[in-house]
Amino acid sequence: MERVVYDRMAELDRVHWWYKARRNILSDLIERRIKLPPRARILEIGCGTGHNVLMLKRFGEVDAVEIDEAARELATQRLGKSVGSAPLPELTGVADGGYDLIAILDVLEHVEADEQALASMARKLKAGGRILLTVPAHPWMWSAHDVVNHHQRRYTKRSLAGVVERAGLKLEMMSYFNSLLFPLAAAARLAGRLAGKQDSDDKLPPRPVNRLFEALFNLERHALGRVPFPPGVSLVAIVSAT
Repeated sequence: MERVVYDRMAELDRVHWWYKARRNILSDLIERRIKLPPRARILEIGCGTGHNVLMLKRFGEVDAVEIDEAARELATQRLGKSVGSAPLPELTGVADGGYDLIAILDVLEHVEADEQALASMARKLKAGGRILLTVPAHPWMWSAHDVVNHHQRRYTKRSLAGVVERAGLKLEMMSYFNSLLFPLAAAARLAGRLAGKQDSDDKLPPRPVNRLFEALFNLERHALGRVPFPPGVSLVAIVSAT
């Protein structure tokens, strides 16, 4: 990603509606659908500024890797121990068979060799371990946001399921999420395209709007993984080794 993306992440990851609500949603999903053992070993790949590590530490001992040096320094402060650098798809230096859960949250879309990356992650799991992954959905929503974030692709349900299968893994659960705000997001992307807008769209909205969007996104936390969701901005999946 471009330097400005990491700088904006560091500025916004504690206050922006998307970061805050997504942490709540994923925390609930881990608790309900993955059911980790006591003192679980967890690895976050591409942890960025470390904005998810405190949430993940609720469930066990967390390790993390991040390739950007400045983001890695901030993540190390937040995690309270050194964050490594292990680029995908190889994950060189990460021990095999060590983790009950690997979280890769809006990272796989940055990796050209996504199948090889998932296969590498599978080797890092303990027996019975799971991979929790999120990716942006709908290739037709491609915008300046994807360009500045150096995305390789956006996924459909079919394309993500195909990547999981070709990597030799089992798809246990997949769903859209960020569905309630999807019509607004889709309209904004299409309007930006028609207007020739080239700016990314991840700025902090006015406080009342930020609170409203956080509340709306948070409404999904208790239903995700329990009932089918309509199309959303993102996809979430739980994956295991076959």
